[in-house]
Amino acid sequence: MADISSETGTADDLSIQEDAAQVTSVSQLSDVRPTDWAFGALQSLVERYGCIAGYPDGTFRGNRAMTRYEFAAGLNACLDQITKQIGVGKDNFVSREDLAALQKLQEEFAAELATLRGRVDALEARTAELEANQFSTTTKLNGFAWFNLTGAFAGDRVRVEATRNVAPLDRAAGRDPVTNRPIVQRVDDPEITFSQLVWLTLTTSFTGKDQLITQLAVGNGNSPANQFTSAGLFNTFGTPFLDQTAGGNANEVILRELSYRFPVSDRLQLVVGPRINFYRYFDNNNFNFFVNGASSFNSNNSPLLTATKRGAGALALWDISRRLKLSVGYLGESMEFLPTSVFNSASNPSQGLFGGTNTTTAELTFSPSDRANLRFLYSRSNIQQIDGLIGAPNGKPINGLADDGFGGAVGDATANTFGFNFDWSVTRRFGLFGRYGYGETNIFPRTNRPDGKVKTQSYQLGVAFPDLIKKGALFTVSFVVPFDITGGRRFLVSGGGNGGKQYEIEATYYLPITDHVSIVPAFYMIGNANNFDNNPTIFVGNLRTQFSF
Repeated sequence: MADISSETGTADDLSIQEDAAQVTSVSQLSDVRPTDWAFGALQSLVERYGCIAGYPDGTFRGNRAMTRYEFAAGLNACLDQITKQIGVGKDNFVSREDLAALQKLQEEFAAELATLRGRVDALEARTAELEANQFSTTTKLNGFAWFNLTGAFAGDRVRVEATRNVAPLDRAAGRDPVTNRPIVQRVDDPEITFSQLVWLTLTTSFTGKDQLITQLAVGNGNSPANQFTSAGLFNTFGTPFLDQTAGGNANEVILRELSYRFPVSDRLQLVVGPRINFYRYFDNNNFNFFVNGASSFNSNNSPLLTATKRGAGALALWDISRRLKLSVGYLGESMEFLPTSVFNSASNPSQGLFGGTNTTTAELTFSPSDRANLRFLYSRSNIQQIDGLIGAPNGKPINGLADDGFGGAVGDATANTFGFNFDWSVTRRFGLFGRYGYGETNIFPRTNRPDGKVKTQSYQLGVAFPDLIKKGALFTVSFVVPFDITGGRRFLVSGGGNGGKQYEIEATYYLPITDHVSIVPAFYMIGNANNFDNNPTIFVGNLRTQFSF
């Protein structure tokens, strides 16, 4: 109940009297006194229904006169309170006499109530306008931390194309001077590894509609499956995407991504930056996202895309309609895991943004329903030769290394890659996904050898089971042929094998333990590794613990 006793002549009263002096109409000069019927009626309502008369300290101050606008404020508060009680079914608590008194009070002070409510509406509108147009710069931090326990083994020694049996990342390719065939080594099973990877992402907005993305990464992963790879195939088959070093050296903090995204219109956004993550905007899929879906390097994205996984340049993202989207981008090579002295041509003055390795990519996404997505990709690549060879790590669509076919050097290459990617949630608990890619790389020997093409295709088909056992979980199984050489194998000094066709079967189960902790076991089986049809089958197991914050 509001307190109706108060001392007169206080500082509060003086301030109220000053406010009351600022009148806007003659009717405001007519005070409402404690002896008036209206005053008594309102006081009775306050005491009976617990409505507050509108003063910050909760008092009614019933021993002094009020302006009509002060009185209207108190009346309006009581009207709101009684209306709420009626709205929740308490209308039987309001007597007919009180309703009649309210009716009479509203008629007597109709003008003041209307003015008061008009001012409140104007204030609310102005507040909404300020909230819509004022935005302070904010930066949000989120991150991932991954622990990887990984083992790999084969039934026999595995054939790899390399000049020496050295660490996988240091393997070089060459030809036998007598037979002209690629030199082959045989390697033993690796040991079990336990590694880590951390990503920290800072997302800054200056207007509320834009995003400045800064991502730092550090890791020390070197998956055991790399022990079985030919030269130029490091971090491809049997390797979980998140079992990596992040940079060129283990436990070295690197800048993985730096880009700025902003709207041009309601349907068009631009992305610019010195290090844009290609896979943030292209070749996505609802069932093989590495955080919770099929997770190896060869199944997470097309093995034929792209020569610039991270690059400097710009992209345009156009929402043509609710069902149709177009993404177009140009990126010059700027990859965090390659040494600047040899790669990262976009920041090298002798090559620059347009002179080194670069790609122009377009993707059209058609969503015939809310449960299905079809993506069509095309990528045009200019690929810089390194030490007279074309190929990994910046030579996609080639997986491996290419020379002139006789051990001689080649010049810079060009490539055209086409891709198709789909995901379909057939039901709430069952989905299909897959992709197909085809690429042609034009080889230009520096010798007198004729030009030629390396033609490669890849394909994947998988099934997904969302919410298996637990809500939020995802189980996927997929079959992948990562790099099937359909033409020009003679140019491959690594990756061609003996003409076999490598295939992979992958099973991954994402199991959320809490909102921020997940366990992700994965199993990979690789047949005809390195495209040798006489290689033993390789088995890889990975147990990942994932922390998100």
